Amino acid sequence: MPGHDKDIEACTRLCLDCYRTCLQTASQHCLEAGGEHVEPGHFRLMLACAEICRTAAHTMLIGIEQHGRVCAACAEICRACAQSCAGVSGMAECEQACKRCAQACEKMG
Repeated sequence: MPGHDKDIEACTRLCLDCYRTCLQTASQHCLEAGGEHVEPGHFRLMLACAEICRTAAHTMLIGIEQHGRVCAACAEICRACAQSCAGVSGMAECEQACKRCAQACEKMG
């Protein structure tokens, strides 16, 4: 499937972007802002989102056939992280990165 390679490439890129955005936002914005930004449920979700995005990208780069299951989990966590970020001020960039990644990962299933 010629288009599938392009989908995988795009999904990998969006996963890596979400990984970077969640990790940087958590460590450089949320920790500095404090308050609702470091509420345990929100902060843990951001770290988990970064890690599953990194893992999803890794499995696609390796090229294993099970990447679809990892991407499905990634999409679920990205959706939860986006929803969490939507309720916290100054988190629009992270929310959007999570939504873009979730949409791409949902196509991998």
